[in-house]
Amino acid sequence: MKDIDIQSKYPTIRLDALPKHVAIIMDGNGRWAKKRGKPRVFGHKNGVKAVREATELAAELGIEYITLYAFSTENWQRPRLEVNMLMSLLVDTIGKEIATLNDNNIRLKAIGDINGLPDKTREALLEGIEKTKNNTRSTLILALNYSGKWEITRAVRQIASGVLDGTLTIDQISQDTIGAHLNTQNIPDPEILIRTSGEHRISNFLLWQIAYTELFFLPIYWPEFTKQHFVEVLEDYQNRERRFGKTSEQLEG
Repeated sequence: MKDIDIQSKYPTIRLDALPKHVAIIMDGNGRWAKKRGKPRVFGHKNGVKAVREATELAAELGIEYITLYAFSTENWQRPRLEVNMLMSLLVDTIGKEIATLNDNNIRLKAIGDINGLPDKTREALLEGIEKTKNNTRSTLILALNYSGKWEITRAVRQIASGVLDGTLTIDQISQDTIGAHLNTQNIPDPEILIRTSGEHRISNFLLWQIAYTELFFLPIYWPEFTKQHFVEVLEDYQNRERRFGKTSEQLEG
């Protein structure tokens, strides 16, 4: 009955062909605010609504994972006032959204160099993870102090350490070995990557994981992102042919 209700609400989406994992680069908060004569932090605050829209739809449809690029390692280069405001906003938002996550049975996780975050931000994040750890409907993953190059470098160091201490041989190193040392171990690679703001870049996000991901670049700023935009991406995704190096004829066979 539940699936019938969801299908009637979103009749253009095939519930049997949904992605397991959607990743999003939430870009354009600052430019959205600037167009309105507001400080950049105004855009970040308004972007929280779009986070809620995306997360709730993912849970409603049964998409298992949604990963949001919240703060990259390169973002530390931004003006100190903006960085401090972002960290403060993260603390406030996580605290306010825990109840919503629990109401929607959504688990919170994080990837990135969490130890490099300010104490209050890290503590709020770990509290949110702890208070939602038993939720099972969907998983919201925040990429914080994260970059793809950092993640791969960290994996290489760990693997090299295993070779040096004799627990791993060079011949044993495979793609699965590398995957097992990434922050996203045990999480499926994203089938969809969305970037808002009209920019056509990956910006150091999930570089290993997106080898066969379908890319969507939307000409809107992140605070403008709604469930309808998400639905349109899913419609487009379900009409794409994912060949993984094969031919169309091989897939048909």
